[in-house]
Amino acid sequence: MAEMSVTFRSIPGTQAAIGVAGTHTVVVDRPPGKAGGLGLGFNGGQLLAMAIGGCFCNDLHYVAAEMGIEIASVDVEVTAVFDGEPLLVSAVTVDVKVTPADPGADVAGLVARARATSTVSNSIARGVPVAFHGGD
Repeated sequence: MAEMSVTFRSIPGTQAAIGVAGTHTVVVDRPPGKAGGLGLGFNGGQLLAMAIGGCFCNDLHYVAAEMGIEIASVDVEVTAVFDGEPLLVSAVTVDVKVTPADPGADVAGLVARARATSTVSNSIARGVPVAFHGGD
């Protein structure tokens, strides 16, 4: 079993937060004018879509290496649809275009295997439980 942790802390002088994972950071905020947001960073929905797309991009490269396929370029677009109260993601679409260095490479097989092993999208699709602690 592997474990990863990230930390979020308020950015002084703003109502935004900075997320830290190892040596990497990301700023999270709300759009300007929404609950004190200044639009300084991504909102949660954008980060969720980025997690799905980013994980899938990495998985494409992992699987390509296993299959001996050299990838020339990857183009992935993730669209998340939000509905209801509270606002929840009701659907996610991932559009994928992979250009291999060898035009005869099995791109369909590559995408299918990457999809089958993609950690984030599979976790969401299976309904991973989320536990909150503190605040009391």
